[in-house]
Amino acid sequence: MKHASLLRAASLMAAALLPASLFVAGCKVGPNYVRPSVPTPPAFKEQPPAPDKAAQDSAAHDPSAQNQDGWKPVQPADTASKGDWWAAFNDAQLNQLETQVDTANQTLKAAESNFQAARAQIGYARSYEAPTIGVSPTVAALRDSAHEPYSTIVNDGEGNFNMPFDLNYEVDLWGRIRRGVTAAREQAQAQDADIESVRLSLHAELAMDYYGLRTDDAQTRLLEDTVKAYQQALQLTQDRFEGGAAPKSDVAQAQTQLDQAKVQLTDIEVQRTQYEHAIAVLIGKAPAEFTLAPIPINQQAPVIPNIPAVLPAELLERRPDIAGTERRMAAANEQIGIAQAAFYPTLSLSALLGLQGTSALNWFNWPSRFWAVGPTFSETLFDAGRRKSTKRMTEAQYDATVANYRQTTLTAFQQVEDNLAALRVLAHEADQQHQATEAAEQSLDLFQTRYEGGVDTYLQVVTWQTAALNNQRNDLTIMQRRLEASILLIKALGGGWDTSKLPKM
Repeated sequence: MKHASLLRAASLMAAALLPASLFVAGCKVGPNYVRPSVPTPPAFKEQPPAPDKAAQDSAAHDPSAQNQDGWKPVQPADTASKGDWWAAFNDAQLNQLETQVDTANQTLKAAESNFQAARAQIGYARSYEAPTIGVSPTVAALRDSAHEPYSTIVNDGEGNFNMPFDLNYEVDLWGRIRRGVTAAREQAQAQDADIESVRLSLHAELAMDYYGLRTDDAQTRLLEDTVKAYQQALQLTQDRFEGGAAPKSDVAQAQTQLDQAKVQLTDIEVQRTQYEHAIAVLIGKAPAEFTLAPIPINQQAPVIPNIPAVLPAELLERRPDIAGTERRMAAANEQIGIAQAAFYPTLSLSALLGLQGTSALNWFNWPSRFWAVGPTFSETLFDAGRRKSTKRMTEAQYDATVANYRQTTLTAFQQVEDNLAALRVLAHEADQQHQATEAAEQSLDLFQTRYEGGVDTYLQVVTWQTAALNNQRNDLTIMQRRLEASILLIKALGGGWDTSKLPKM
C-alpha cells in the first residue's frame, strides 16, 4: 500500500509540473517557415497533342474505354487523373502486371520501411514533451570502517535499502522540442512522398518495358514474315538461274538478303529477353519464374491516351518528388530554430522521492520516505563558437534545400515540355513514316514485277527490299517512342498524385 501511494505521489507530482511547463513554454525562436517562390511560367510552351485517331476509334467501339478511370480529356472541374493511370492504355495484360508492383516490388518495400522508420521518429521526438520517470531500487550491505577519520559512529554491517523514483522534465521555453517534433513530422511526410515517387517510377518503368517487349514481338513477326518472303525470292532467283534467265549473282544477292534478315530476327530475341527479365524483377519474381507469351502490339491502332491540360503552378502540387523536396526544406527550416534555441538558457524541472531503510523490516515504513523537488536553469557561457557554427551550418543546409527544391521544379517543367514536344513531333513523324513505308512497299512490288519480267536487275529488288524493311521497322520504332513519351509525360505530371494525399501525422 505504501509503495502504491508513492507511485501515485510521483504521478501527481508529474501532473503538477506539466501545467507549470505549459505556462512557461509558449514562444519559439528562429524563422517561421514560408515556402520559397520558384520561377513558374503561366503556361507550358508546348500543348498536349490532339486526340489520337486510333484511340478515338477504340473508344467509339468500346464504351468502357470512354468511362475508364484513367487519363482523359480535361473537364473544367477535373484537371487531374483518377485511379491507375496505366488503365488508359486499355491493355488488360499491362493492368494485371502493374497491380503486382505495389505488393511484390522490393524497392517499393524498402521505401515503405524507410517511411515507417521516419514515422517512428515522430514518436521519439514527441517523447521529450513529457517528463521522464524512472526507478532504481538497490539493496546492499554497508559497514563503515572503524578507522574512518572524523567518524564517531560506526555502522556495524547494517543494510542499505533504497527505492528512489526520479522525474526529469525540460520545459520547452524556446520551442526546441516543438520544432524537433515538427521537423520529424515533415521528414516523415517527405518519406511518404518518396514512396510515391518510387511507386510512380516503377509503374512507369514497367509500362515502358512492357511496350518495348510488345514492340519487339511486332518486330519479330515482321522479320519472320520477311524471312519467308526472302526465301520465296531466293527460290525465284534460283529457278531463274537454272532456267538461264538470271545470273548467278542474283542468287548470291538473294541469299545475302535472307541471311541478313535471319541475323536481325535473332538479334531481336536478345532485347526481348532482357525486357522480359526486367519485368519479372519489377513484379518481384526471379526471371527464371516468369514468362510472357509473345503478342505483337497492334500497329494499326495503338492506344495513345489523351493527356489532360495542366498549368505549371498545378505541377507543384502534383509531383511527389517536388512535395518531398519541399517537406525536407520545411524540416531544414526547423533545424535553424533548434540551433537558435541553443543560445538561450534551459529550464529543467526535477523531482526525487522514495523510501530508504536500514533493513527489509523498515524499508516500506512511512518514516522511511524522502523527497526533493526543484527547477534548474542552465546556460552555456563559452563554447568557442560551437553554437554559432551550428547555426551557420543549419542555415547553409536550408539554403541547399531551397536550391534543390527550385532545381527539382525546373527539371519537372523541362520533363513536361520535353515529352509534350516529343508527342507533337512524333505524331507528325508517324504520319510521314506511314507514307514513306507505303511508298517503299509499292516500289518493291513494282521492281519485283519488273525483275520477273526481265526489265530490271535483281539489285533493284534488293535495294527496295532493304528500304521497305527499314521503313516498316521504323514504323514500329516510332510507335514505341510515342507510347514511351506518353508514359513519361504522365510520369512527369505526377501520375494523378497530389499533395492532399500526404499524411497529416
